[in-house]
Amino acid sequence: MRTFVTGVCVATTFADGDGERRHEAVTVRSLVSVSLQPPLISMVLPREAGFFTSLLASRVWTVSILDVAGDDLARSFGADPETRARALRTCVTWAGPRTGALVLAASAWLECRLYEWRGFADSAVVIGEVLATGGRRRRPPLVSLNGALRTLACSRADSRPPLAQPLPRATSDHPAGAVARIGEEP
Repeated sequence: MRTFVTGVCVATTFADGDGERRHEAVTVRSLVSVSLQPPLISMVLPREAGFFTSLLASRVWTVSILDVAGDDLARSFGADPETRARALRTCVTWAGPRTGALVLAASAWLECRLYEWRGFADSAVVIGEVLATGGRRRRPPLVSLNGALRTLACSRADSRPPLAQPLPRATSDHPAGAVARIGEEP
């Protein structure tokens, strides 16, 4: 499966307890559109992770779809729980308008409500109904191929960088962009 190109995202959710909300985030490389009507997506998560337990409790999450500037976020949220918590405290986020789960400054995002899940061995397929979407100015997407983070090569007519160029560093320019609720015009 290392030779199959996948997009790279960060999923966020939260757990409420003792009067506090604890936000969590994890890198996801398995986001798939399941249905357009109703709008459904799926992602695969490790079952033993605290993130999965929190998602089942809150029943909501966001998925922030990363572009080439998000390579540091993908690495941080793909690490151990302490590194993920530290990264979540230091990156630019805002509460999703429909779920309250954190949205990362990324090229696009989806807010979801749990629709269904199925467990398989050490993983779970989580299906979510898309409640809202948003996005901003696009750069080339961040992808995973052969275990490495990359960007896609583009034609010469396209102004985006080719695959051979190193990934650029993230900037502090993080506009929230437009928000669209499913079934409504943006």
